[in-house]
Amino acid sequence: MNRTDQWIQWIKDLQAVAQAGLYYGGTPFDKERYQAIRDIAASMMADITDLPVEKVKDLFCNEDGYQTPKLATRAAVFQDDKILLIKENSGKWALPGGWAEPGCTIRENAVKEVEEESGIKTTADYMIAFIDKDKHNPRMHPFAEEVAFVHCTPISGHFQENLETIDMRFFSLEEAKELEFEEAKTVYEQLEMCFQAHEVKDGSPEKADVHWELIWD
Repeated sequence: MNRTDQWIQWIKDLQAVAQAGLYYGGTPFDKERYQAIRDIAASMMADITDLPVEKVKDLFCNEDGYQTPKLATRAAVFQDDKILLIKENSGKWALPGGWAEPGCTIRENAVKEVEEESGIKTTADYMIAFIDKDKHNPRMHPFAEEVAFVHCTPISGHFQENLETIDMRFFSLEEAKELEFEEAKTVYEQLEMCFQAHEVKDGSPEKADVHWELIWD
């Protein structure tokens, strides 16, 4: 872990302590002190990440109770052994997905996000992996996030430009090497993981160097 990432982790730990103190703390004076600690942690995070402090507070200090990770889904939609990627407004590419909605299962959320971002209706077949994002993306994030990767199969539909995405296409793993990714959402190693899972499920395990546990329905 580099020095910046270590500081981000310390700030996250400090915020978690402050959040727990606000929820479980006793006197109004205790809560006032915990709120002050939380505000300091938010200011530190804004400074080290170059994000506006209000945005940091919205993402980083917007919950009550014991600190838990946020949950997101990413869908690996395969057609003719190619994977679906959506092009963000930034011009970079990512697997379709987003925050898990209350009342949605992981399966339902994966299907919903694919349709919203690409226009493609799918079935969610099985879970590929469940990862801690900070351990698999190139930089630490202001909040803890767990990501469920779900293998999906397209049924129907076509792309329509929307508020989030400007294009979608299916890529081979080799073709995807040439793309610029929205690294906060997808990195190339995650595509490799998805292709490995796809090959194993399709009965070709000799093609995949599997080093994680696949979880089927």
